[in-house]
Amino acid sequence: MSFYDDNLGMLFLSMTTKHAAFFIGILMSTCAMAQTPGNRPAQPPVDTTQQIVAGRTNSKAQQSKPYVILISADGFRFDYAKKYNAEKLLDMSANGVRAESMIPSYPSVTFPNHYTIVTGMYPSHTGLVSNDYYAPQRHAFYSMGKKDVVKDGSWYAGTPLWVLAEQQKMLSASFYWVASEADIQGVRPTYYYTYNTKISIHNRIQAVVQWLSLPPEKRPHLITFYFPEVDHAGHTFGPEAPETQKAVQYIDSAVNQLNKAVKATGLNVNFVFVSDHGMTRVDSENPLTIPASIDTAKFVVSGESTLLELYAKNPADIAAEFSRLKDTQSGYTAYLKTNMPAYLHYGAADDRENHIGDILLAPNWPKVFKLGNGNRRINPGNHGFDPYQVKDMHATFYAWGPAFKSHLTIPAFENVNVYPVITDILGLKITNKIDGTSAVADKVLVGK
Repeated sequence: MSFYDDNLGMLFLSMTTKHAAFFIGILMSTCAMAQTPGNRPAQPPVDTTQQIVAGRTNSKAQQSKPYVILISADGFRFDYAKKYNAEKLLDMSANGVRAESMIPSYPSVTFPNHYTIVTGMYPSHTGLVSNDYYAPQRHAFYSMGKKDVVKDGSWYAGTPLWVLAEQQKMLSASFYWVASEADIQGVRPTYYYTYNTKISIHNRIQAVVQWLSLPPEKRPHLITFYFPEVDHAGHTFGPEAPETQKAVQYIDSAVNQLNKAVKATGLNVNFVFVSDHGMTRVDSENPLTIPASIDTAKFVVSGESTLLELYAKNPADIAAEFSRLKDTQSGYTAYLKTNMPAYLHYGAADDRENHIGDILLAPNWPKVFKLGNGNRRINPGNHGFDPYQVKDMHATFYAWGPAFKSHLTIPAFENVNVYPVITDILGLKITNKIDGTSAVADKVLVGK
């Protein structure tokens, strides 16, 4: 699932006729249950303006540092570039570094993994444990669709790359990333946009070029950039569909255009191309139903179609409910938070913010839970499964530029290790404990 369910067709205005037709198809299929025009509620105006935090400048020492553009293509499975012949991405990464795959953190969904990439911390340590979850101490829900919540920095632990950079007097910019609009530790990127679907790819690329053309004291050294198209196609049509192939080829073309436009600035810029998770075909014809035994008077139920979480209002009710679920489980596995597999870093011992449910129900791939009303369509593509059990969950890592070694392929690694790669390139000091190490940076960076 990419950034907000109701945002589809990003960059539509700039697409070729072929790509536009493809995304019209996505929009129509996703919005099949939309109201008729006469009955639609008024939508708030979309904010497409650049936000600039005034008064900031790069310190003299930071003006000589390298540049990094961190790109995410949501749902870009580890094998998509080769599978769907993304020629430009393959060429660019062939001159730099490729990982055989990148292992997402659990659960392998969008918000937790985007935030893990930019903090170097597992979701259980950042507190952003799902796209939608319950926080018992707050008596409140976090939801990717609630923009006022998403922008509240108090929900996020850890120090995102842009916060780290700004704290060390290095400017940053964001053309979308999970939490980039939030005031984390009171800090946002110097330049950023509120997530929306109205800005064309041409204008987005031009904004990056304009940032890099600013005077040295005002020029961002870290830029984040996000694409949702592959995830939308994979969900709606499945990972093997021609529509997904077209989405991959669109990303291939767009990143190539960005690469060429940045090269024309004359700056030696480093590119890191990642995804948050992969995609797999699920059993959409025979979904699981939420167990009827769950007493919602005793438990708050939250989560995803690939992971349900039960939060006990009274801890004394946990054992009996778990026993019932364990005895009747079919198509899913029930866990106590206290007995989750340790390698997932998603159990009681890791739950620093107390955001993980007391009981967890994980569908056995390719099963998924059906959430919502009976008419809701089950997408043929999904993610969120254990990446150590379902290889389709694996993501992509490609990197090129002067900081990276050439013609290097490395084994799969966990996505918590991207953070030290970027901090090393930018010469930033890591100021809090993270879960990533320098092992990947030592393999891929020149001079290591």
